[in-house]
Amino acid sequence: MDFSGDDEIYSGGSFYANSSDLGRLYSIGSLVDVYSPACKRARISAPFLFGSSGFEQNKRPSIEVLPDECLFEIFRRVPEGKERSSCACVSKKWLMLLSSIRRNEFCNSSAAAQKKETVAPVRNDVEMVSCEENREVESDGYLTRSLEGKKATDMRLAAIAVGTSSRGGLGKLFIRGSNSVRGVTNLGLSTIARGCPSLRALSLWNVPFVGDEGLFEIAKECHLLEKLDLTNCPSISNKGLIAVAENCPNLSSLNIESCSKIGNEGLQTIGKLCPKLQSISIKDCPLVGDHGVSSLLSSASSVLTRVKLQALNITDFSLAVIGHYGKAVTNLALSGLQHVSEKGFWVMGNAKGLQKLMSLTITSCRGITDVSLEAIAKGSMNLKQMCLRKCCFVSDNGLVAFAKAAGSLESLQLEECNRFSQSGIVGALSNCGAKLKALSLVKCMGIKDMAFRMSVSSPCSSLRYLSIRNCPGFGSASMAMIGKLCPQLQHVDLSGLCGITDAGLLPLLESCEAGLVKVNLSGCLSLTDEVVSALARLHGGTLELLNLDGCRKITDASLLAITENCLFLSDLDVSKCAVTDSGITILSSAEQLNLQVLSLSGCSEVSNKILPCLKKMGRTLVGLNLQNCSSISSSTVELLVESLWRCDILS
Repeated sequence: MDFSGDDEIYSGGSFYANSSDLGRLYSIGSLVDVYSPACKRARISAPFLFGSSGFEQNKRPSIEVLPDECLFEIFRRVPEGKERSSCACVSKKWLMLLSSIRRNEFCNSSAAAQKKETVAPVRNDVEMVSCEENREVESDGYLTRSLEGKKATDMRLAAIAVGTSSRGGLGKLFIRGSNSVRGVTNLGLSTIARGCPSLRALSLWNVPFVGDEGLFEIAKECHLLEKLDLTNCPSISNKGLIAVAENCPNLSSLNIESCSKIGNEGLQTIGKLCPKLQSISIKDCPLVGDHGVSSLLSSASSVLTRVKLQALNITDFSLAVIGHYGKAVTNLALSGLQHVSEKGFWVMGNAKGLQKLMSLTITSCRGITDVSLEAIAKGSMNLKQMCLRKCCFVSDNGLVAFAKAAGSLESLQLEECNRFSQSGIVGALSNCGAKLKALSLVKCMGIKDMAFRMSVSSPCSSLRYLSIRNCPGFGSASMAMIGKLCPQLQHVDLSGLCGITDAGLLPLLESCEAGLVKVNLSGCLSLTDEVVSALARLHGGTLELLNLDGCRKITDASLLAITENCLFLSDLDVSKCAVTDSGITILSSAEQLNLQVLSLSGCSEVSNKILPCLKKMGRTLVGLNLQNCSSISSSTVELLVESLWRCDILS
């Protein structure tokens, strides 16, 4: 190789007929875009060059003269860290070439390879990302990177692969969405595979241009992969999943959602070749049926602990397999299984295989009836958490029978189950045993408020958490009965119960013997200062959180009662209440009160006059909400921001 001048490389003779041609090239050198990709011509914004050699417009920049084979040999000898990142910042071609080199193909370097510094891009027109911009964070001891939306491109993945190589490569990669013009493709995923062989978790959401080829590369290079999440990946099929199964024996968690080309064959192979699989979640995959689910569950029966099946074309057969082979399953979620009948759930319960099941969630399954629910309770003796959502064929009889049979039940959540009435709720509480700690009712429209005559022979003394939200039929009579049944309540959430009055809530407050700690009464429009005064008087020694958002009848009298009785209150929400400047002044005068969070959102009667009061409370406040306070000016908010610099202020 001979050199003519400072920069031009030639072999066997000059590129130009004489030195004058070379001089004219140097005269316009600053106008040539040397960062153009190899597939494009150099852009020259200058008059055409003519010399003894004729017309010379298509001259390649010197940076692109070396063939890829030569650059490969050079780059594989460049030390890690600053030097390698500097090379990657030169052009897109250099970046992609560097990212295509596997870690085991790099030559061992000197101590310089241990440097951790990186450099920023040298040109704005080259789409590069420095490691500082990547801002990798450690998660569970592994470098983690997340790309979302427009930032998710092949170039950024290549930059990540090069930039993290000096730190052992990524351990976790999350891609959420894809750039609509230059989205993530198989090429970008290949750069991660080659540069980050220690990858342990990969999550791909909404990446339509990534197919089996990209997953092949991950499987080929990343043998330590433990977690794989594929959501809305229409180009990935059974072939890609099989490649992962054959090359990643450490796979322990698999999530597949809305992948139209993945079916039974891929799941079968996963079950056979991944002996460490502990968690499986499959949702909305039309090609997945009984054959794939049953084969997977039976093959991984000894280690599989978490199973979630949603919106699949499976039948009673799959549930029978779960009941028989789910000996290690502790968490089970079944949702939208329209082809499963009462028989399937009954067999699952009576198979007696779910002895370790601790948490069960069933949503929108017509096969859940009174009979099948009782069978599940009898077959799952260690069941601690039960959640039923939109199960329209379960009635009071099934709920009471379930409560009697589930002797270990600690938490019961019922959501949009409209055949439950007041009688069923009371019966369940009376028969649930001594372990139930939490009860949650959400949007159960079948509950009607009525006087209920019964002797409370078996109160539920173990219940600590009660949440009844947006159940319009739940009124004062029902609340009074709950108060008698549950004397040890500590956390109460009654948000959205418009029918609750002072007369209904006072008996509950008087029945709670342990002392209430957290109380949420947001949206209870009928409550007045009388309830808050009683709450402060009876439970002021334990109360830590009180939410009165939207209780329009609450006035300054409630704030006075809180000031006089509550010793440990740290979170108070009186948004959209009828409190005024006087009430806030009273609140700030309480020396024993150490509020950390105060919300006054929508309090139209609160004005700029409370500025000194808020400054005084600022010694303990870390959160202050002044949104939609029309009488508080922006200048007052600015003064508060300056004074309460430790406090997060919403305005």
